[in-house]
Amino acid sequence: MNTPSSAAHSAARRQNLFVDVLKFVMRRWLDFPVPLWVTVAGVMVATVLDVLMPVLAGRLVSDVAQPATQSALMRDAIWMLVGMAACGVGNVLGKRAAYLGITHLTTQVMHKIGAQAFARVQRLSTDWHANTFAGSTVRRLTRGMWAVDMLDDTLLLMLIPEVCLLVLTTLVLAWHWLFMGVLLGVLSAVFITTSCLLTLRYVAPTARESNRWDSRMGAALADAITCNAVVKAFGAEKREEQRLEDVIGQWRKHTCLTWTRGTNSAGIQNLMVTFMRLALAGAAVWLWLKGLAGPGDVAYVLTMTFLVQGYLRDIGQQVSVVQRSVNEMEELLELWRTEPSVKDVPTAVPFKAREGEIRFEHVSFQYPGQKKQIFSDLNVTIKAGSRVGLVGPSGSGKSTFTKLLQRLYELDGGRITIDGVDISTINQSSLRSEIAIVQQEPMLFHRSLADNIAYGSPDATQADIEEAARLANAADFIARLPEGYDTLVGERGVKLSGGERQRVAIARAFLANTPILVMDEATASLDSQSEALVQEAMQRLMEGRTVIVIAHRLATVVDLDRILVFERGHVVEDGSHAKLVQKPDGLYHKLYELQSLEQ
Repeated sequence: MNTPSSAAHSAARRQNLFVDVLKFVMRRWLDFPVPLWVTVAGVMVATVLDVLMPVLAGRLVSDVAQPATQSALMRDAIWMLVGMAACGVGNVLGKRAAYLGITHLTTQVMHKIGAQAFARVQRLSTDWHANTFAGSTVRRLTRGMWAVDMLDDTLLLMLIPEVCLLVLTTLVLAWHWLFMGVLLGVLSAVFITTSCLLTLRYVAPTARESNRWDSRMGAALADAITCNAVVKAFGAEKREEQRLEDVIGQWRKHTCLTWTRGTNSAGIQNLMVTFMRLALAGAAVWLWLKGLAGPGDVAYVLTMTFLVQGYLRDIGQQVSVVQRSVNEMEELLELWRTEPSVKDVPTAVPFKAREGEIRFEHVSFQYPGQKKQIFSDLNVTIKAGSRVGLVGPSGSGKSTFTKLLQRLYELDGGRITIDGVDISTINQSSLRSEIAIVQQEPMLFHRSLADNIAYGSPDATQADIEEAARLANAADFIARLPEGYDTLVGERGVKLSGGERQRVAIARAFLANTPILVMDEATASLDSQSEALVQEAMQRLMEGRTVIVIAHRLATVVDLDRILVFERGHVVEDGSHAKLVQKPDGLYHKLYELQSLEQ
């Protein structure tokens, strides 16, 4: 149950977030000063000319209300017509400049925000990506980017000129009749305050909830579509449709409530505008009855009243648009504020491995949010050029060992070195570029085979790509494809078989040509023929490198130089297959015997 203090804190946080979003966007405007000032100058010129137009029209009415025999009045009337024409043309040119300026400003800001947001997401922790739907993240990014477009148009092309016009009109009216200026100023202030309160306190909370369900809908769609093969395998189409129906139902409910409240807010604002128009027109008539205003003055007031009415109605709508845009950017800003759990130190330097010696020195580690420690005072040395297998029961720390080597998590204690260099002092990208990974389930981009093979070495030539494919035993199946190396592999490589994906991943590792290689049981899910081809390619890939093999099937580690047996985060056995299998009470012997019986 929310206490009054917690509710007040939540409201204050939402208000701060609203202000923070506006500051966030405005700071991006300042990165592009030329299109920003072209836009502002254009709208200001157009606004001043809008204010001047009723003044000239009122004076023209005063001129034509007199007999046409006076030449001075005729000249003045002609000049008023010329002035009105100049105002009309100038208004069009000013708006044209503003539209061109904001086109360049908005696209540049969207470009920068999109690129920087993607860069930040790329650098967020492995845990963050594991716990966040990709579809939801994409929706937050794209919705936030397009909200910038709506926010820029509303603030720079609509709200700023509308507020300026109200201020200028109020000053002109006060100069003629102080009472009219005060009346317009008070009514405008009441209207704008009411519009903001309705928008921020009445409409915004439901819009925020609607956006949250919009993100969930994107996540649900992406999850079901990505796993379509599983859906088909279990004949679960109806079940997934019902699941999405439930999410869309919640989205519809909250969106309908948001739109209804928006309509209610607009209705109240329209009633207020109507009252303001009647009040100003009544005041003008009262001034005429008192002999304080002539026909031209009344014409000016009426013309100005209709102009102000349109702008005030627009202000109410634009405040609602700003609120909606800010709501749609809130999730992007929260994403922007999410800090990576692993950061480069300010003095981080690029790294190039020389030999590939790996040391874990007194390493302690516990996953965030978990109570159980994985490693406690772990000490392991892997000599350069050696081939080491990691075996042990599930959850014993094998995969964690390689994740820490890639610095995907921060250590709780101790350090890890490569060639004597502490990896916490190294630029993360350069560290990981020195370690090739061949996963049990390799992930490929929905790009060409050539692009996927060359991913670790983007400057590779076609000849380099083909040589890597040959070494990985992938060249033959690629040659049989109609488009060869230009063949698109589908999302995550679904258009290829498991063995083909694995050989492409090995070719990618060949081309990366790193001194350290990590292999996560690359043959675990392959048929015999594919396994033989992959095993042969793996043997070639291991030559001259420091190799770490995470083994689920012990047959894959019998020929390695050394085997580390993990149990509950500790290395309980260390030696070659021939040595470990001779220990009848050892964990490795038990695991090996168990797998032999299963075969």
